[in-house]
Amino acid sequence: MGRVFIGIDVGTGSARAGAFDAAGRLLGTARHPIRIWHETGGVVEQSAEDIWRACIAATRATLAESGVAADAVAGIGFDATCSLVAVDRAGMPVSVSPSGDPARNVIVWMDHRASAEARQITETGEEVLRYVGGTISPEMQTPKLLWLKKHLAKSFAAAGHFFDLPDYLTYRATGAVARSACTVTCKWTYLAHERRWSRAYFERIGLGELLADGAARIGETIVAPGAALGEGLSLQAAADLGLRPGIPVGAALIDAHAGGIGSVGGRHGDTPVVVARRLGYIMGTSACIMATTEQPSFVSGVWGPYYSAMIPGYWLNEGGQSAAGAAIDHLVRAHPAFDQAMREASGQPVLEFLEGRVVNLAGGNPALLARDLHVLPEYLGNRSPFADPDARAVVVGLGLEEDVDNLARLFVAGLCGLAYGFCDVLDALKGQGVAPDMVVMSGGASHSPLVRRIMADATGIDIALPTSPEPVLLGAAMLGAVAARAQADIPAAMAAMSEIGHVAKPDPRSAAFHGAKRSVHKSMQTMECEARRLMKQC
Repeated sequence: MGRVFIGIDVGTGSARAGAFDAAGRLLGTARHPIRIWHETGGVVEQSAEDIWRACIAATRATLAESGVAADAVAGIGFDATCSLVAVDRAGMPVSVSPSGDPARNVIVWMDHRASAEARQITETGEEVLRYVGGTISPEMQTPKLLWLKKHLAKSFAAAGHFFDLPDYLTYRATGAVARSACTVTCKWTYLAHERRWSRAYFERIGLGELLADGAARIGETIVAPGAALGEGLSLQAAADLGLRPGIPVGAALIDAHAGGIGSVGGRHGDTPVVVARRLGYIMGTSACIMATTEQPSFVSGVWGPYYSAMIPGYWLNEGGQSAAGAAIDHLVRAHPAFDQAMREASGQPVLEFLEGRVVNLAGGNPALLARDLHVLPEYLGNRSPFADPDARAVVVGLGLEEDVDNLARLFVAGLCGLAYGFCDVLDALKGQGVAPDMVVMSGGASHSPLVRRIMADATGIDIALPTSPEPVLLGAAMLGAVAARAQADIPAAMAAMSEIGHVAKPDPRSAAFHGAKRSVHKSMQTMECEARRLMKQC
């Protein structure tokens, strides 16, 4: 079997593990659910202990399912959502919850409790905000930290370390407190191109104490993704995961960025790979849009440019949609025919069942089913390019229909809405000279031919699918390969372990239809924004 590399991915609802060989072939995978708490006021919390237990269960199940012996594992990599973890100096959990529950020590990325703090920070106009598109998001860490200091001062003071979740996982695996340049650059305003934190920024927003002692509480040592950490897998972590101690563990990536390196550098026949001409689109609960450039591009409302945050030596711009898969799930569950669709699906996932229904109803151009239904799916606000966390969803064209065919049409309308939000980000990037000729999709929804068809036709760009069924896990495994020195660096790992498969090309006959629906989409955005403005006056 040769050397095997384990990738461990922590998403919003589950932890997954995957075993890969040196060529990037998936040998086995497993997942385990993670508990999540939702409270009023935009509060979304998790437990770091529960997350680690899920990593253990997924890894052990992967080893059993793949038949990989522990001695064959040569390297491990982690990726995770950009959630905030608080622990004391001994690594024990510190509550971040208004409930006071000590187990709840993770503020999930999608938690919007710090929206007011985000607005307050943005109003400072500090120079570092240029590197987050001019507007900081409540999904990032400094607004969350400021909220903690204001509202849970004892917890803020008790925390010996604030970790981004990917860095917490490598800390738990190795004991090393080093942070990945990916996490601190993308979510904490670290200036990787200058190798420093901005003291002016932290002092201006009221968090200057976090830079004391060399910024030990948030990241004194910053390393490149894939860098080998500490002495490798610790005795305790090895016992937990069912692996041998000392296995190299690579510095982590945010989950979307792992999907980026697991997909955008893939081989495609004899065509030379130019990563700056490819864009990664990672569609899960949310959607992340990853553009790499050789020179920094400042795009209003799009995060970045971040230096070497994903691919060494390249700048990264990161757009996204705060709700993607989560928006579609919520949309279809709210329809009167959802329970009937569940029964008719007979155990098949409902969205897969609806996709089959769409194909039967529409044939070659499924978007036509949504001619008279329009969805602005911004249930969790607009992450980019408008950077408006208060934006909300709008549906136009609903009648009194309660049948499954109408649900299928609404499903298509929701996918079109996501596609037009993607087009907004593409337009913002193109305005600064970032013009990809291929989008490489990953994440759960990327396996849907319907999703890829709508995305290709709406954007007018080739939509490619990696050959790996698990590109996010593959990206994490690449970190393990780099840490183990089986690959010289991330670009070498991308070239050796990933490949482009099916490519959906846009149908020019659909351009006028999507252009008209996108005009409706823009009108809905304007109307929703105006409605909020008017109601604030009452």
